[in-house]
Formats: sequence, structure tokens, C-alpha cells
Amino acid sequence: MTTQQQFADSRSLPPAIRPDDPRYAGLVSRGNRRFTGTPDEVCLATSTGDVVRAVQNAVTAGRQLAVRSGGHCFEGFVDDPAVRSLIDMSLMNRVEYDAELGAFMVEAGATLGEVYRKLYMGWRVTIPAGLFPDVGVGGHILGGGYGYLCRLHGLAVDHLHAVEVVVVNDAGQAESIVATRHPDDPHHDLWWAHTGGGGGNFGVVTRYWFRTPGSTGSTPADLLPRPPEQVLSFSIEWDWQTLDEQAFVTLIRNHGQWFESDAHPDSAYAGMYSELYLWRRSMGTITLEGQLPAGPGAQQLLDAHLEALSQNTVPPSARKVEVKPWLTYALEGSGMDTRQHNLKTKDSYQRRRLTDEQISVAYRYLTSENVPGPGGALILHSFGGRVNAVAPEATAVAQRDSVLKLFFVAGWEDTDDQTPHLAWVREFFRDVYADTGGVPVTGTASDGSYINMPDIDLDDPDWNTSGVPWHTLYYKGNYARLQRIKATYDPHDIFRHRLSIRPS
Repeated sequence: MTTQQQFADSRSLPPAIRPDDPRYAGLVSRGNRRFTGTPDEVCLATSTGDVVRAVQNAVTAGRQLAVRSGGHCFEGFVDDPAVRSLIDMSLMNRVEYDAELGAFMVEAGATLGEVYRKLYMGWRVTIPAGLFPDVGVGGHILGGGYGYLCRLHGLAVDHLHAVEVVVVNDAGQAESIVATRHPDDPHHDLWWAHTGGGGGNFGVVTRYWFRTPGSTGSTPADLLPRPPEQVLSFSIEWDWQTLDEQAFVTLIRNHGQWFESDAHPDSAYAGMYSELYLWRRSMGTITLEGQLPAGPGAQQLLDAHLEALSQNTVPPSARKVEVKPWLTYALEGSGMDTRQHNLKTKDSYQRRRLTDEQISVAYRYLTSENVPGPGGALILHSFGGRVNAVAPEATAVAQRDSVLKLFFVAGWEDTDDQTPHLAWVREFFRDVYADTGGVPVTGTASDGSYINMPDIDLDDPDWNTSGVPWHTLYYKGNYARLQRIKATYDPHDIFRHRLSIRPS
């Protein structure tokens, strides 16, 4: 396989869906309901050649373009009014073994659910990627990709072997490049940029190839991790009516202390993934959901974990535990479809638990009656394990010693006034990180934010008073290298948005 291809043949452009087409409305409203795009056309790509021609057409016409895979961007980067040409990747969803590269090829329009099903049913392997089966691979992988198996097997990008990207060169010509993990590959930097450099920065990804570093031989089933055959799925509830502030603070403190002490890759709990949903009190409960590999001792591990969380505070009010095939669990996802709501999200990495003062801030916001409806939460995702066994410079994901990931979210209906919901989540986040300028500045306790959950407030001095720029919060010391790669592969800054990497 060549590493660079030109598509200068006479084939026609991919189908262009325009506003008078009945398919148009569905194609421009596949993301966060806060945003609806108005592009002049949506190009439905079915091949890399289609993407090359669509990109070239947009560049020649001077139209700003964007790309959509699954449609889960939490900001309006894809549905920006400035975007006049949208490339939709949803028809490019093949998953197969590529014997020539010795790796599994996944097209960028495939959803995580399609990837999980095809890899497991075909070869009993998987990649340690995200939680929502309807998320598109195209953008998910670019930010790093974490999920149920990350503590056991690391991030999805830790298994990225190669990537095919349509870029626009210095002459203004669109071309496709295959960049690999091999250090002697002339396009190795382009591969590295796609191991956490975020979407919409360098070009249009059309294909990924996955193979675990260090794997040997040519037997496909030996080249990626095997998930557990079965998992012990759990859903644990605490009744908000039993939680005063002291009990709440103790519960969240216990949870954070447990993950501080159990973030190492060789832990007996390395296979456990959990999400602690701190719903607003009007929802009625706080919920801990997750899974760990089923088998001898799994129930005892879960019981010990719950006992540690409940020490000196109220015990759970309800629990549901069942054994499920891993694929069944993975395809169920979290049960939420983020495309059905208006959302504002914020995110942070935690090297340490929240302080008691920060937890008290959370209690105040979660019990506030000033916001209509129940739509809001702080979600604590388990992290660490094998994720932290990779050096910060080995991939573009620089956050490699965190123990938790925090996700702040407000959601509301189309008929609601968004003002109080936006204010609630923005002020909540600001006050949790009040000691560091309203954002999770890298230090002893926090370590910035995750680019796959973009937040334009990090680039707003009204909400970020830390003096630390947004790109440092996302990329830390890796930003300068990403800037150089941007200048090399996107010299005309064709691929840009509010939080895109700036050419050096």
C-alpha cells in the first residue's frame, strides 16, 4: 500500500445533498440539539476518493468545510454557520482485517457499536474505546478514546497502528496520506497528531488501522485485546433523601480516595470501570454504574468496593447486579443518547480526589432549586490503570497520571429557556475550580481537560481567569509539536474551528 495517493481522475464528486433534498434536515441535525447547521451542501462520502474530491471542491470554491462521523460534538464546530460544505462519513463504515498492513482497518464513519460487534464476532477482539455505541469512530479516536476497558488496556489510541488522512498541501491540492506508527515513516508525525490531537485540525480521517504495540505474528485474533467473555454489571443507588451535606461529602470523599489508592495497572480492580452519576437532587437518586470481568471473586471485589464507599456514611438504598456477555453490555451503552437533548458540557482530569470544599460546592449546586427541571449532573468516571502506563509524549494525549475524569453537564428541552441551564453548569464548574481561576489548571490535583469534550469557555476570559490558555489545558507540553505538524500538513489552515490548533 502506498503512503500517498492522488485522486486526480475524472470521477464525479460524491452526492451533494442540498437544502431542497428531504435528506438534508436529518444530515444537518445529527449532533447536539443546541446547534443546527446550514451548509450549502452535505457530501455523502463512500470512499477516500470521494473525500479527496469533496475537499478539493470546497477549497477551490472557497467554502469552509467540516466533517461529521457520529455527530456528537458538544460544541457547534460542525454546525457553525460559517461552515458551507459538510462531509458526512456515515456511509463509510467497513471493519475488516487488512493482511497487507497486518492490522484491523476501520473506516471513519463506523460507530463504536459496529466496531465492537464486528471485531468481537469476527475475531473475539476489541479496542478499548468509548461508552456510547452510536458514537462515530472518526472523531472519537482523535481525542484519545476511553471507555469500559481503558483501565485494563489503555486508551484506544494506544492501539492505533496507522491512519489515512485527506489533507490539503502547500499547493492547495487535496491528497490522501497513510501515516503509521513506525518511527522511520516520513509521515510519523501525522500519525502521532492523531493519537489525541483532536478532530478538525489536520485533515479528514478516512480510515484507521488498529494493532496493539508489541503484538507479533499474523494471526488476527492475537493482534488486539480480548475483552472479558462476561462481565458483572452493576447499578447501585443512594437515595438523595438520606444524604445531608456531611453524608454526601463523605461518600464522594470515599470514592475519590479509593481511586487515588487503586489507579495502578496491576490492581485486582484494573478491569473495573464505573461512573458515579451525581444527579441533581430532583432526580431522586445518585447512581454508581459499571462493570468488571465476571468470574470467581468478582462479587467479592464489588462488595469490598461498595463497603469502602459507604464507610462512615449512608449505605446504598438499592442495587442491581447481573452477569452479561461482554458484547451485550457494550452494545447497551449508558442508555443515553446525547443527540436527543440540548447540552452544555465541561470536563476535567483529576490527579487527586476533589477536596471536601469542592465536594461541598457540588452539593450546593446539585441541591439548588434555582434551575427548572432535573437536567444536570456531575459524573465521575473511573480512570488510571493502563492509561497511566504510557509516557505523556508517546501520544498526543498528555494526561497520563489521572485517577478520575469529571464530566459536568446541563441538559434541557427545546422549549426551555437555556439561560439558567447554561449559567448553572458554567458557574458550577467555575466554583469547583475557584482556586485555579475557574478551570482545572495542571497541578497537584487537576490536569486540564479532554479535547473530545470541547468547551469554548476555556477560551473565554470571563470564565477562565487563570491566565493559562485553552490549548495548554487540553494539550499541555504537546501543543508546540502539534502546531508544527499543523503547519506542515494544513499550511493554509483549511481545517479550523473555535478551538482548533493554530499553525506555528
